[in-house]
Amino acid sequence: MDNLAKPKNRALFLVSVAVTGAFAGAAVWLFFFAMEHGIDYLWTEIPHMLGVASPELASGPFGFLPYPFFVCLLGGLLIGLYEKMTGTKTDDLNQVMAKVKQDGRYPYDNLGKLSLAALLPLLFGGSIGPEAGLTGVIAGLCSWVGDRMRRFGAEFRELTLLGTQAALTALFTAPIFGFVAPLAGSADGRGAGEGSASDEITIKLPKAQKTVVYGIAIAGGLGTYLLLGQLMGGGMGMPRFEAAEVGNLELVWLIPLALVGTVCGWLYFVSEHASEALSHAIGERPVVKAMLAGLALAICGTVLPYTMFAGETQADVLMETYLTIPAGVLIATGLVKAMLTPALINLGWRGGHFFPVIFSGVSLGYGLAILTGADPVFCVAVCTASTMGAVMRQPVMVVGLLLMCFPLKGIVCMIIAAVIAAGIPLPKPLRK
Repeated sequence: MDNLAKPKNRALFLVSVAVTGAFAGAAVWLFFFAMEHGIDYLWTEIPHMLGVASPELASGPFGFLPYPFFVCLLGGLLIGLYEKMTGTKTDDLNQVMAKVKQDGRYPYDNLGKLSLAALLPLLFGGSIGPEAGLTGVIAGLCSWVGDRMRRFGAEFRELTLLGTQAALTALFTAPIFGFVAPLAGSADGRGAGEGSASDEITIKLPKAQKTVVYGIAIAGGLGTYLLLGQLMGGGMGMPRFEAAEVGNLELVWLIPLALVGTVCGWLYFVSEHASEALSHAIGERPVVKAMLAGLALAICGTVLPYTMFAGETQADVLMETYLTIPAGVLIATGLVKAMLTPALINLGWRGGHFFPVIFSGVSLGYGLAILTGADPVFCVAVCTASTMGAVMRQPVMVVGLLLMCFPLKGIVCMIIAAVIAAGIPLPKPLRK
C-alpha cells in the first residue's frame, strides 16, 4: 500500500476496492439467481408439464423409472460431452486460492466456458457446492480489471485477492471465513501430511492498513449480495439455527456426537480415495465418468432424496420437517451424502464440498437428536462442526465458517467438536 504515493491514486484504489467487492457480490448473486431458476425449471416446471405427480413418470414406456434417472443421466451426458468438446475443467477452491496467493492473479481466458462448466452439475442435481468454479470465475474477472489499472499503482493487482475474499464472503455469508480463507495456505485448511491439527497451515494476518482494505472489499461484497437478494429475490446461503439449549444431557452426548461426526468426515476420504482410483482406472473418458456419476446420483437421490443438490435449501426444509423423517433415514442421508460428494467431483461433476458436507452434519445431527432426545440444534451444531473438522482439518476455519449458522451461545461446543475431529489423525490409508 505504501507505493500509492499520490492521494488521487490512493482514493482511486479505495474506490476500486469497494467496487470490486460489490462486483463480486453481484456476480455471486447473479450466479445463484440463474442456478435457482434453472433448477426450478428442470426439477419442477418440466415434471409439471409432463404430468409427473410423483418421482416416477406418470406414463410412457419408461414409467417405472424415477424422474431423477432421466435428469441425472442426461446431466452426466451433457457434462461429459461439454468437457470432451471444450476441454474445460474448473479448478477446486484450493487450486484457485493457491494460484491467487502465488501469482496474485487468476487466468481469465475462457471465463464464459468456466461459468457454464460450474453451473451444469448444479442444475442437474449434483451434490456439490458452487464455490469452486464460481470463485475461479470471479478471481479471473478481478484479475482482468487489475491488469487494466496497474498504471495507477502495482497494488491494483491485489484486486484479485480482494475480489476473492468478497466472493467467499457472499457465497457463505460468512465474513470471518471470507477474510481468513484466501490468506491461508489452502481454502479448506487440509494438510498434506499426517492429517492432524499440528500439520495445519498457519494463517498470517495482514497489517492493520491492509485489514481495513480487506474489510472494505468484504463489506462491499456481502452488502451488495444481501441487497440484491432483498430487492430481487434469489440468492442462497448458510442455514440459520436458533440458540441451542445445553444441559447435562447435552454435555453427556458432546463427545459421542463429535466422534460420530468424525466418522462421517472419514467416510468422505474413503469415497475420495476410492473414486480417485476409479477415475484413474477409467482414464480419459469424460463422458463415461460423468454418466457413471449421474447414475450414482440418480440411485442415491431416488432412495434418499436429500442426498441431491448442494444442501443449503434442504437444510432449511429439514429444520421444519425432520421430526416427520425416521432417524435412520436422516443418519443414512448424512453418511451417504458425505460419500457421494467427492465421488461426483472425481468423476467429472466438479464443484465444491462445503455446502454438502455441512448438510451431512445437519442431517446426521437431526437423526441423532431423535435417537438421544438431546436438543436438536445442539446435536446439529456438534455433528456439523465435527464433520467439517474431520474434512477440513482446521478448527479455526470451521468455526469461522459456521458462526453465521449458529448463535454464539453454542460456539464453545462447536470449537470442542471441531478440535476433537481435527485432532484425531486420519487413518493411514486415508492420508495423502
